[in-house]
Amino acid sequence: MPLRMDSDLPQLEGGTDWFNSEPIKRDSLKGNTVLIHFWAISCGTCKESFPDIERWIATYGPKGLKVISVHMPRQESDTNVESVKECMAEYDVKQPCVVDNWHTITDEFENKFVPAYYVFDTDLKMRHFSAGEKAVKMVEPVLERLLNQAEPTPTT
Repeated sequence: MPLRMDSDLPQLEGGTDWFNSEPIKRDSLKGNTVLIHFWAISCGTCKESFPDIERWIATYGPKGLKVISVHMPRQESDTNVESVKECMAEYDVKQPCVVDNWHTITDEFENKFVPAYYVFDTDLKMRHFSAGEKAVKMVEPVLERLLNQAEPTPTT
């Protein structure tokens, strides 16, 4: 059954390689808004979304957003870890990225799409899912809403 709203953030264990970070444990993310981004090197739309993701990290990272990318191979050639590293360098990907060549994490999310975006609140409950070509446009309003809710209300 697909991951549903209010589902807990699945574990992020079982990836074959981590880049830009040591392996990240689910529980270390509690208290942060979390975006899990699935992508593949053979997906042109995925590559086009990297500037948006980098902008979100710059804009919302100081407010508590954590972004983790999951490279989900769609075909045999996508499993080449050196090619993933080269693509990340070419597109200046700085966020933690786990290569999921065995689809262990992908199966935990029951994900079948790239690009795919899963947003979790500070309690690590799923609050948004979108996938496909227009999905990136649906993410930012959710991030703004969740991060503004998490910020303390200013006193006058």
